Amino acid sequence: MKRLRVTHSTGYRYGAEVSASYNEARMLPVSGDRQLVLHATLDVQPVSSHHQYTDYWGTRVLAFDVLNPHRELAITATSLVEVLETAHAAEPLGWQELAATVARSGECVQQLRQTALTEPPASLVAMAAEAGAAGEDPCAAAHAIAVAVGEAMAYESGVTGVRTTAGEAWEVRRGVCQDIAHVAIGALRSAGIPARYVSGYLHPKADAAVGETVVGESHAWVEWFCGEWHGYDPTNGIEIGDQHVRVGHGRDYTDVAPLRGVYSGAAGSELFVSVSITREG
Repeated sequence: MKRLRVTHSTGYRYGAEVSASYNEARMLPVSGDRQLVLHATLDVQPVSSHHQYTDYWGTRVLAFDVLNPHRELAITATSLVEVLETAHAAEPLGWQELAATVARSGECVQQLRQTALTEPPASLVAMAAEAGAAGEDPCAAAHAIAVAVGEAMAYESGVTGVRTTAGEAWEVRRGVCQDIAHVAIGALRSAGIPARYVSGYLHPKADAAVGETVVGESHAWVEWFCGEWHGYDPTNGIEIGDQHVRVGHGRDYTDVAPLRGVYSGAAGSELFVSVSITREG
C-alpha cells in the first residue's frame, strides 16, 4: 500500500480576453476496491459559479462557468489517496459463462460496442484473434491481447492528437497512452471481451522515498471484464498496482476527458498541464 498526494494543474491561456467560458473537469479520484480517497479538492481561477455531480459512469464532475472577462483559466486538483495492489480472480469465467453474464449487464453490453475512437482495422482484429487464441479462458486471452498491443505499439508524443482513432494509431504503431488504450480496447472488444477506458494518474517511480515529489503523469489504461473488472497498463506493460491512481472510466477518452469546455471572445487558446506526485506513506 502507498499513500500518494497528486497535484494536477491544467487550464487554458487565451490569445485575447474572453468574455465567458463553460467547462467540465473530471480530475478527482473516487474511492473503490483498490483505493481510498482521504482528501480531494478542486480549485478554479478565476472564481466561478459551479456545481458537482457524479456522471453516468460514476466519475466525479465539476461543472463551472466563468462569466467575467479573463485571459487565463486555471484548475488545480489536489488529492490524497491510499492505493493498493490488486489481486486477480482465482477462478475466471469460461467463454460461455462470460457471454451469459455480459448479456445480463448493461455496462458490459455497452463496453462491448466499438466507438469511433476504438473501431479496429482488420489487421488489429486478426492480431487480437491470434493473440487471444493462446488463452485458455477470457481472462488469459484478454491479458495476452493487451500485452500484444503494448509490445506492438511504441510510445511517442507529438504524432497523434485527442481525436486520433485506434485505426490511425495502429497504422503507424505509435502514440501516447490514450492511443495505446484505444487500440487495446478495440482489440479486446473485437474478441468478444468487454473493455473500458480508464483515466487517472501514474507515479513513474516505484521506489520513491516517502516525502519525495516527482513529475507525474495524467495517464490512461484499460480494464476488461472476465467475471470481474481487471486492469492492465499496456503503455508500460505492467499490472495496475500501487503506482496507479484511478479517476474514472468510460467507453473511450471522450467520456473521461480531464477538462473540456467552450468559450467566446478569443481567437485561440493554449492548453497547459502539469502533474506532481508525492509519496506520503
